[in-house]
Amino acid sequence: MYKALIIDDEKPVQIAIQKLGHWRQYHMDPPQLAVNGKDGLSAMREFHPDIVFVDMNMPVMDGASFLMKASQEFPASQYIVVSGYDQFSYAQQAIRYGACEYLLKPVVEEELNAAIEKALLRIDPAASFLQPKDTQEEISPEEVVCIIKEYIESNYCQNIKITMFAEKYFFSIEYLTKLFRNKYGFTIYEYVLKLRMERARELLEDETNKIIDIAGRLGYADNHYFSKAFRTYYHISPSQYRREYLSGKE
Repeated sequence: MYKALIIDDEKPVQIAIQKLGHWRQYHMDPPQLAVNGKDGLSAMREFHPDIVFVDMNMPVMDGASFLMKASQEFPASQYIVVSGYDQFSYAQQAIRYGACEYLLKPVVEEELNAAIEKALLRIDPAASFLQPKDTQEEISPEEVVCIIKEYIESNYCQNIKITMFAEKYFFSIEYLTKLFRNKYGFTIYEYVLKLRMERARELLEDETNKIIDIAGRLGYADNHYFSKAFRTYYHISPSQYRREYLSGKE
């Protein structure tokens, strides 16, 4: 089941999104609620929602500040702005921080569910309950590997299985792997590892991030496994990399 979070200080808006969203159809749990950006960040750290609805004008922490922080900490989540302001500056900020849709209040059922579908397709391009069956035959092998690459870039912290793409597009795992390697120079799993390790370096360069937390954020259930993967990739342990990076800044 997918998870959603509504961050808005207006109760009527919370209720409208709760009632108008086709949650059961999209295999989603009923949304959790938060009343400002600070509360929303805490909620995200507790249950890691897949889709986040966020207002731009809120007390304590506004939508722009929330999106800036949340998009860095939770890059795999999809953000849908629901705002009462039709201002270019708000839309520009939303796009800058990776929002996939910008909806205006009052919430319209068709627009809301179209935005949910858009977000879910970014999370899982193979979501068969969102796509007409006859579109499968229209997708070329070239388009398939592009879809896989985009999916990996949004979900490299998750457990990605090639089998779901093989079953969706009726290609063998070997053929998909060959297509991906020919186009991008990596196998699918090599590309996942590349993105994880590059992000690991960024996180390690901030000494406030604990290594065990970095491991969890990048999808490693075991800190030892993360350290082994990092050492194999960079020929240096995470702790050694951090020490050398910090000493070089002095």
